[in-house]
Amino acid sequence: MWNKREQTAISRLRTPDLVQEFLDNLSYRCEDGHLSARAVLRDKRAHCFDGSLFSAVCLLGSHYEPYLIDLCAHDDDDHMLCAFRWRGLWGAVAKSNFPGLRFREPIFRTPRELVLSYFEFYFNMDRKKSLRSYSKPFRLPPVSRLDWQCDDRAGDVVVEMISCSPHYDIVTGRNARSLRGVDGRLFKSQLVGVNLKGVY
Repeated sequence: MWNKREQTAISRLRTPDLVQEFLDNLSYRCEDGHLSARAVLRDKRAHCFDGSLFSAVCLLGSHYEPYLIDLCAHDDDDHMLCAFRWRGLWGAVAKSNFPGLRFREPIFRTPRELVLSYFEFYFNMDRKKSLRSYSKPFRLPPVSRLDWQCDDRAGDVVVEMISCSPHYDIVTGRNARSLRGVDGRLFKSQLVGVNLKGVY
């Protein structure tokens, strides 16, 4: 259960742009592990996963419908988005070590359009584009069933639930082998402010 101080902090973050600004001002959590939404306020730092859970908490009950979307990569780390729907269009909030993998305005007609907007910015340190597939938008269960909001132990359960949901390919086989390497200028631009001890 959230305490009064936590509830006050969350109540101030009721739009995607406010949530993104809050996440951008947090340190990036480099350690592995899937924590709860509460861990973001408790530890004052976030990884893409717990950042997406925290974003979902903030947007619940607002005019925005939050969902999680897992971006799956080859020779790279996966990345989690808190996608949202506004007036029938899709956007996203995200915590990332890399600036190009964060916020998206709600201008996309489908989840696939939203995911494809990340493709050119999603690459590994060998300058290879690595995004390959994505999950069906996942609606988090009610906390009465699984307390993903406050219980750190629930994080691994959420990950397992998403991994078992449908996933859709973006690039496969011959197309993946023929992808052009990332332009050097784009590569350098996406390293600005990056903590190289972490990845996404």
